[in-house]
Amino acid sequence: MTIEYVPVSGDGRLWAEKGGSGAPMVLLHGSVHDSRLWDGVFPGLARHHTVIRYDARGLGRSTPPTAPFRYEDDLLAVLDHFGVESATLVGLSMGGEVALDFTLEHPERVRSLVLVAASASGHDWPRSPEMDAYAAADRGDDADRLAEMELTVWASLGDRAPGYAAIAGMVTENAKVRVAAEKGHVRFSEVGAVEVLERVAVPTTVVVGDHDHPEIGVIARRLAEGIPGARLEIVAAADHYLPLRAPERLLEIIVPGR
Repeated sequence: MTIEYVPVSGDGRLWAEKGGSGAPMVLLHGSVHDSRLWDGVFPGLARHHTVIRYDARGLGRSTPPTAPFRYEDDLLAVLDHFGVESATLVGLSMGGEVALDFTLEHPERVRSLVLVAASASGHDWPRSPEMDAYAAADRGDDADRLAEMELTVWASLGDRAPGYAAIAGMVTENAKVRVAAEKGHVRFSEVGAVEVLERVAVPTTVVVGDHDHPEIGVIARRLAEGIPGARLEIVAAADHYLPLRAPERLLEIIVPGR
């Protein structure tokens, strides 16, 4: 395994790890996470692929944003830095949204997609007290409150399910980083992916845990039905943190017959 820092716009640097050999694969995490999300599957994937995982801007060991940027541009910078012409993209939550938007913008750079508990640009979330409270915590400056809401809403299986210690540690650290970093720099795609799913022309697998937030299940079905030829996999005993809750099952899905 090798560690590198990928230069991005605004004098930023993204922490990245590369390992294994074979067809390239890039792992993208969610919004209060970092690349440790993939600890349970990274070694297994590296036995079959050249695997790259990185901390998104402003999270983990990457630098905070200081100017407007796009997550999709950062992903392009990662591919170019490692000389990857095209890769399988595996994205969870926000990472899945970025992977899907990137595929629509740069189809020539993507071999296939694995969308794990993915959000999707253009999908309208219904209002609820729970999600309103989460959004308020995300907008606020209380890291402890953000971490509490993240674990309450998204780690619904709690501390008795596998992987909780790793999840809680990662969330607590990144809530502090996220609150401390300047906000308002992220630029999002103007066209929502859910409106143009028929344009996705790469093999796509959609994965969701049976204990994830119900609206993530709605999005998963919408993606599976809208992307031509997409396959839907529902994983038992897994919430939003599927790679740390059920790593062996996720490996089976990503690398069938391994």
